[in-house]
Amino acid sequence: MATYLWAFLIGVINGLRTMTAPAAVTWAARLAWVHLENTPLSFLGFAATPYIVSVLAFAELIADKLPKIPSRKTPGSFAARIVAGALCGAALGASNQGLAGGLLAGGAGAVVGTLAGYEFRMRLVRATGGNDLPIALLEDAIAIGGAFFIVSRFS
Repeated sequence: MATYLWAFLIGVINGLRTMTAPAAVTWAARLAWVHLENTPLSFLGFAATPYIVSVLAFAELIADKLPKIPSRKTPGSFAARIVAGALCGAALGASNQGLAGGLLAGGAGAVVGTLAGYEFRMRLVRATGGNDLPIALLEDAIAIGGAFFIVSRFS
């Protein structure tokens, strides 16, 4: 049961930042914290995977601060978060023989994280006078710290 909770929570992180959770999961797989050997997700632990995904995550952290980036609630962005959340949840689930349950929990967490993260950010921006940058940086810190905390539970 705890595995599904972690899968749900990594999905929530994925709702905050699309690539942060995958970066954490790929590093966890590469460092053998999450055991994906002999699963369909073993590619997440390949040598180059964490580096590639980390570059994408870093680019997303920068791009998120740009004014022309669309809302996380647009259909394409929302779908990407759900897919990535489901993938991350499946990886955590697969490490404990629960790939399908992890997939569902991660996808559900991504939905919750996307919607709740949006509300959290918008309300804090309004409450602090409309400056989005400090709140975006806070959200980054929550996503990075949360992702590391979750995957480190599997080490």
